[in-house]
Amino acid sequence: MKPTIRQKIEAAVHVVAQEIDPNLNPGELKLDQIVVEEPKEPSHGHLATNAALTLAKALGQKPRNLADRLVEALKDPEGYLLSAEVAGPGFINFRLSVKWWALALAKILEAGSDYGRRPPTGQKVQVEYVSANPTGPLHVGHGRGAALGDSLARILEFTGATVTREYYVNDAGRQMRILGQSVLARLLELKGELSEFPDDHYRGQYIVDLAKDLLADPSLSPPNFATLDQASQVAFLSRYAGQRILADIKKDLLDFKALQESWFFESSLYERGLVDQAIAALRAKGHILEKDGAVWFLSKPFGDDKDRVLIKSDGEKTYLAADVAYHQDKFAKGFDLVVDVWGADHHGYIPRVKAAVEALGYDRNALAVVLIQLVNLCRGGQQVSMSTRAGEFVTLRAVLDEVGPDAARFMFLTRSHDSPLDFDLEVAKAQNRDNPVYYVQYVSARIFSLLDKSPFKPSQDLDLTLLTAPEETDLIRHLVGFPEAVAAAGRRLDPHGLTIWLTATARLFHQYYGRHRLLDEEKESLSRARLALAGAIRQVTAIGLNLLGVTAPEKM
Repeated sequence: MKPTIRQKIEAAVHVVAQEIDPNLNPGELKLDQIVVEEPKEPSHGHLATNAALTLAKALGQKPRNLADRLVEALKDPEGYLLSAEVAGPGFINFRLSVKWWALALAKILEAGSDYGRRPPTGQKVQVEYVSANPTGPLHVGHGRGAALGDSLARILEFTGATVTREYYVNDAGRQMRILGQSVLARLLELKGELSEFPDDHYRGQYIVDLAKDLLADPSLSPPNFATLDQASQVAFLSRYAGQRILADIKKDLLDFKALQESWFFESSLYERGLVDQAIAALRAKGHILEKDGAVWFLSKPFGDDKDRVLIKSDGEKTYLAADVAYHQDKFAKGFDLVVDVWGADHHGYIPRVKAAVEALGYDRNALAVVLIQLVNLCRGGQQVSMSTRAGEFVTLRAVLDEVGPDAARFMFLTRSHDSPLDFDLEVAKAQNRDNPVYYVQYVSARIFSLLDKSPFKPSQDLDLTLLTAPEETDLIRHLVGFPEAVAAAGRRLDPHGLTIWLTATARLFHQYYGRHRLLDEEKESLSRARLALAGAIRQVTAIGLNLLGVTAPEKM
């Protein structure tokens, strides 16, 4: 819609410019500054432009006079423009004809499932999301990150990027040691050899189950497990428990339709010497300082609030050291954009990682960090506590079993990632308009039923100019805006805008369905046109839902 009107405006500008000054170089006209947009006030028309205001000075004209001349020069032999009117200091407001909206709808129908899809851009993007430590099951907070990360990857692919999804497995360090110690403590407790379970250990039922499985099946442990020293026992149990938990995480994400192409293990950074290589690279660039027996990254010059330790005085490498190496590896693979989806508690970590990216010689703006705010899960009006260490949390699996992946994914995306989310389990299960995903999915089911009941046989005889009702124009106009809604979600790295768009689609369609008869055998031509509109609505709704990882059902 906008590109076509823009072409007409630019053609009119060239005509008027030649009339004013035949010797004017067209290159002097800053056409890229012309804006074509929808007016904030719907009564002003369908589109508006600032062309006269932008070009008045270059053409030596008063803006309103130039606007009058542009309106006169606008050529529309096809009859797509209903009117072009000058308003205010020199804006031009356009109203589009029924013929225009009919053509727009025909193009949507012709595009099919590719409507809104953009051609490949050549941009390589990595989206890393969830990346929860394999020390416990995924909880609902991880679910929100999974829904956003996977949906964002779908949107970026749909808008032309080549996307790789990755999960960073934190399988090294203190938390994994505590996991092994926790399983060992439960083993001793089950054998009656431990009187009190340590407070700083993981306490969930899953730890007990892991220990019980080891006792029930001795083949899961090495034959000499009982004779190993405690450090060796903890090392084995860390690996054993981490692998079991990670297998469950993979299954949860598979059932949640949040697929990962790559699983990157933190331990591989050390095994491949990448941490030492990253520190050496920083040292070679003059960004390392050795002080008080420790190795420091001089991150302050790159926007961090203070310099950071990479290697402690006792020789132990910090978490940041591994993250520096990990991000160096990301950019070394040639990604143009790296998107990290993190929990909100990592906010203070962003400057130091961006500092490392820049210090290593990469564009800090090529790293985008999306922070996920907390999920407040409610049950019976009471907020459920979620602490992995204490074992008091609701798992993503439990939510999937209760409400299903469609409802869970849509609910997670009903608010922007930078706002806390109240997830009401009862609302997510409701079969009425209070449930946002039901309200949107019912569009698909209702239209499928309508098309299935249609007595009309397929025909090429379709007159879309019969769609003259205001509700029909509003629906087509809304569908025309879908590609920009998807593109905006990709630019903002926030799929939330699509849930808003889909909910608005559902509201417009359900209102339309309630006010107009879509199947009328006495008005076959009008019914065919209305069914075509309904088909387009279902088609675009299905595309939008798929970008969120949600199905468009035929029956409900």
